[in-house]
Amino acid sequence: MTENSFTRGPILRPLLKFAVPVMAAMFLQSLYGAVDLMIVGQYAESADVSAVSTGAQIMQTVTSVIAGLAMGMTILIGQKIGEEKPEEAGWAVGTGIVFFAVLAVVLSALMVWNTKGLAQLMHAPAEAMQGTCSYIRICSSGLLFIIAYNLLGALFRGIGNSRIPLVSVAIAAVCNVAGDLVFVRVLHMGASGAALATVISQGISVVLSWLVIRHIDLPFTLRRSAVRYDGRVTGQILRFGVPIALMDFLVGMSFLVILAIVNSLGLLASAGVGVAEKVCAFIMLIPSAFGQSMASFVAQNYGAGKMDRAYASLRYGIMASFAVGCFMGWLSFFHGDLLCGIFTKDAQVTIQGWEYLKAYAIDCLLTAFFFCYTGFFNGCGHTKFVMIQGIIGAFCVRVPVSWLMSKVLPVSLFRIGLATPASSLVQTILCIVYLHMVILRKQDTVSSEH
Repeated sequence: MTENSFTRGPILRPLLKFAVPVMAAMFLQSLYGAVDLMIVGQYAESADVSAVSTGAQIMQTVTSVIAGLAMGMTILIGQKIGEEKPEEAGWAVGTGIVFFAVLAVVLSALMVWNTKGLAQLMHAPAEAMQGTCSYIRICSSGLLFIIAYNLLGALFRGIGNSRIPLVSVAIAAVCNVAGDLVFVRVLHMGASGAALATVISQGISVVLSWLVIRHIDLPFTLRRSAVRYDGRVTGQILRFGVPIALMDFLVGMSFLVILAIVNSLGLLASAGVGVAEKVCAFIMLIPSAFGQSMASFVAQNYGAGKMDRAYASLRYGIMASFAVGCFMGWLSFFHGDLLCGIFTKDAQVTIQGWEYLKAYAIDCLLTAFFFCYTGFFNGCGHTKFVMIQGIIGAFCVRVPVSWLMSKVLPVSLFRIGLATPASSLVQTILCIVYLHMVILRKQDTVSSEH
């Protein structure tokens, strides 16, 4: 379980070797919400399905913001290792621990205090309001474990080790399944049981992962004196992480807006889109995994000044993602009923989910490019551009298109879902233009000056 050095040797093999555990970890991570929804769908009511769907979307938005901030630490650690500065990498880790601990306490208190307001903001159906509030309250109370869980993943991706996060997620996934069966199937706790299982499983995972970490060698120097607040290091983490976190938050908000629009269409539409979103979490695993892996791979090579290797990894990542994206798009469009049927026994909910999922089949082709480009730019530290193109895609394309489509009669979840591939197309075009007009041109200018 040692770290990978991405700055020398072959490119494709180390990239795949790193990306596969990332993908496996993301697959298991997706099982949290998926297993919650699957077991709730089989052993509870449609109101509980809607409650888990709405509550999980809110928690996913919060978690994505945390993951975005943690990506700042991933980038900083990767660049310091590429520069061969283990002492500074250790300071980044120590400062990050303090910063995220404080953030967890503050955010948890705010969300528990305003649980009902969050549920009402999402226009949760009246039948599902109580369950939605309960789900949000329980998950918010365990936010310290959720943040620690994401922080561990960010740390090890920064040093090129994707296997320890996989072990951590595997532990949590097994505990989550067991907890869901006990709390939902046996104790009939519905949405509350699903939330309780999620928090307990992540707490167990964090504790066991920390015990593993204490017995392995690390490529950075972490002293007790480094575990304190350092304004300079915190500023570096935030300089990389805040644009990503802000983008993730606003993108998450755009999806919450779409969910609120769908919730206004009734309980069946709400539950159907909730099921489809769980399926999407799986079909987007490949591009998401390559996007995260790209950031770690590029960060080390950027720190070492080896941009040719970074560009080569971008090409390899896009080719691999696109090949799998074609298959996943076909599966989602033509057999989405089978995929949605995994998560619910209600035939009407399955039909609604498949209709929405057809739009995501188109998105499978576009995200193969888009996710790899954003991972590349994050690794280079161009996180402000990533934020800008994300905001443009979310609020200049996704939200307006979904709202307009909801006004076209008869209302079709497929047309509402087209807002997502439309956004991905615009963002991919922006990424291509930025790469050729800014990064490559800047590199050519530097080379000619030398």
